[in-house]
Amino acid sequence: MTDVDENTALVRCTDLARTYGSGRTAVVALHGATCEIFPGEQIALMGPSGSGKSTLLHLIAGLDSPTAGRIEWPALGDRISLRPGPVALVLQGPSLLASLDAVENVALPLVLEGIDDSDARERAIAALERLELADLHAKLPEELSGGQMQRIAIARALAQRPRLYLADEPTGQLDHETATHVIDVLLETARENGAALVVSTHDAAVGERLDHCWPVVDGRLDATRTPSKTPKAASCSA
Repeated sequence: MTDVDENTALVRCTDLARTYGSGRTAVVALHGATCEIFPGEQIALMGPSGSGKSTLLHLIAGLDSPTAGRIEWPALGDRISLRPGPVALVLQGPSLLASLDAVENVALPLVLEGIDDSDARERAIAALERLELADLHAKLPEELSGGQMQRIAIARALAQRPRLYLADEPTGQLDHETATHVIDVLLETARENGAALVVSTHDAAVGERLDHCWPVVDGRLDATRTPSKTPKAASCSA
């Protein structure tokens, strides 16, 4: 990976807003969010379901466009180059391709990025093994549980070695022990790569593992860099 100045923001959002629909049926999912994310930061987006966390992650990943405001990726390049590339997003819902086995699903973004098939497969297997999924290499999604599919989607993000990891409720379908291991691996991998990690969650036990807590309530983001373990972090519990 190319070195990035730690003082150059990976992402910069200015008065970012997203509205779905129009007229009387319009729903404002995000109101005027302003924030910056820098290399190496670990940030928990904390809030209840429907608060706007997923909308913000999708905008940061370049999967959606804001209806107002501006988003930039100063250290990462333009939007088109983000998929696949320096940003890896773990979606909340199912995201595996039904016709591909676990290794192929994890390796696919690497192949699309132009990495040699054998190297992509090697990195995919290493990521699966790191999440204790070695016995699922050849399994198709239809043969997996929801929790297993979720961990394979996380392995896919790990294998990409991006500058920015975005994880939307990555432990939502996992038991406590497995969830703890997944967060351990995400934190370790981000540190190893000098990458930023942003995790959306309504689980305070997950949020307190990260360095900073950003509450999201009714589509409004408070991006004050508050250590997640300080008393103020209580406002981040769902």
